[in-house]
Amino acid sequence: MNDEQKFRAGRQLLNSRREFLHHAGVGIGAVALNSLANANPSAATNPMLPRASHLAPRAKNVIYIFQAGGPSQLELFDFKPELIRLHGKPTPDSFLKGKRFSFLKGIPPLLGSEREFKQYGQSGATLSELLPWHREIVDDICFVKGIKTDVFNHGPAKLFFNTGSPQPGRPSMGAWVTYGIGSECTDLPGFVVLQSGPRGPRAGSTLWSSGFLPTTYQGVPFRGTGDPILFLASPDGINRQRQREFTDVVSDLNQQRFDLVGDSEIQTRIASYEMAYRMQTSAPELMDISKEPKHVLDQYGAMPGKASFANNCLLARRLVERGVRFVQLYHTDWDHHGGPGQTLGKDIERVCDQTDQASAALIKDLKQNGLLDDTLVIWGGEFGRTPMGETRENKIGGRDHHIDAFTLWMAGGGIKPGTIYGSTDELGLVGAENKSHVHDIQATILHLLGLDHEKLTYRFQGRDFRLTDVHGHVIDGIIV
Repeated sequence: MNDEQKFRAGRQLLNSRREFLHHAGVGIGAVALNSLANANPSAATNPMLPRASHLAPRAKNVIYIFQAGGPSQLELFDFKPELIRLHGKPTPDSFLKGKRFSFLKGIPPLLGSEREFKQYGQSGATLSELLPWHREIVDDICFVKGIKTDVFNHGPAKLFFNTGSPQPGRPSMGAWVTYGIGSECTDLPGFVVLQSGPRGPRAGSTLWSSGFLPTTYQGVPFRGTGDPILFLASPDGINRQRQREFTDVVSDLNQQRFDLVGDSEIQTRIASYEMAYRMQTSAPELMDISKEPKHVLDQYGAMPGKASFANNCLLARRLVERGVRFVQLYHTDWDHHGGPGQTLGKDIERVCDQTDQASAALIKDLKQNGLLDDTLVIWGGEFGRTPMGETRENKIGGRDHHIDAFTLWMAGGGIKPGTIYGSTDELGLVGAENKSHVHDIQATILHLLGLDHEKLTYRFQGRDFRLTDVHGHVIDGIIV
């Protein structure tokens, strides 16, 4: 039996057999299911159990900092002197032919950045004045430039980056990862979501859904303050012993039902009750960042008891050091079209102030604690912004969504530090050298975790699905 056959065999027990067992009743199907469960009782009772990967992993955990709204690479990372020189000139027709934009109409003017850029570190990475804290980590991270996506509106583009499809219903990346290799944490979910900013990300919970995978693999959103999950604490009058007895009885009843029908969602219910019981102890301890040393809190800019992106970055470190497999942070308000609250002036300055220090602090903290080698960190949004200016309120002060060339950065977990991979043309319109696609980023993340994106599949509605669909190539140039 080859590695792929072993992997499929190990996953088979956890796949739903609802249709088969519905017809088989309590006959041969139930007997066969019980036989499989007895042969591997740990897998039958704990679907999040760590499992072997396809190949040797470089990373054990992921922290994905999703900057929702489309950060402008032209104001942050991609310095374009020629675009500045041509500022205000009409965009050539050849640049617009065949292109689709969300809001740009007619022939928009080119828009050069007003931000000051300099090179930093041994890598010589170029950063704008908006990211002063990033200067301290440029030699620890890898900038990937010239990335292309297929979708130019926020909700579908976020879905595409997270699930491989612009339509809801597919499993998210965190769900695919925990389905593939489980989690090493026994008292916290394997896939945790933390949110900050003035609103939730467009597309909402579909971004961390398990789709057609068993729901045990879906992301669990934690609140920034108080109980991380509502109603986690036991009601008044219910002590720890009584709660344990209740959980055991419900688990026994659910197990009897599972033995009868074999529905994987019953296993999810059993695991959820058990996890909730353990989290009554583990979650309050996790969320109490007040016990962190003052210099660590100051490094992040975190404030105990106050929900913020800084607190979430610190919580992300605390989660991965406890073995949580996939932690995803969403911070909103990066959508800078130029209208009120969306300018490339004070509004982008505000969101950079909210995120710059803590993003850099996370990399430094992981490194200082010996966690960066095993933790893959990703920072980026669903697309970039156009080199052309967008008119709002009769002013040209923003940029439209841009799918043909944007930037993200990655660090740790097998990524080459101090690397700049890929480039864009002189105006930042399209990728030039070493272009990559969203599916390539997805394939690379899975590869670093020891998962072959072509082999990590799930049969649903008569076909095998995967995160990267029928696309994607591992970006070898950014891997150590």
